[in-house]
Amino acid sequence: TLTIAQHSQMSCFSGDLNFCPECGNILPVPGRENTITCPRCSFKIPVREFTGQVIKSSVVFNPLDQISSTVDSEEDAELKGPVIDRRCSRCNKEGMVYHTRQMRSADEGQTVFFTCIHCRFQEKEDS
Repeated sequence: TLTIAQHSQMSCFSGDLNFCPECGNILPVPGRENTITCPRCSFKIPVREFTGQVIKSSVVFNPLDQISSTVDSEEDAELKGPVIDRRCSRCNKEGMVYHTRQMRSADEGQTVFFTCIHCRFQEKEDS
């Protein structure tokens, strides 16, 4: 059996033990087997070659304050979007926010939802 150092003299790749010396693919983390097999080229490396290597991993979560600032209540979400000069049929005031959705089949027009910025009355219109 050749060691990585001996094999790297014949191989295209050398250096970091995280990479296959034969094809350069990232090697899997050592498991219970006595060898590590490259998932790309099936090159086998004895686990003992990794003696003394420290494997570190970390998980980074988004900070809670960043998440809470992007999640708004549903009431506020209704009033986000472009405001147009459309008269509300309930309070008779100008100014409605709108958004569109494809509610019907793809070969038909979108449905436009309007929300009054004054009384929050909602209307829909098929275009």
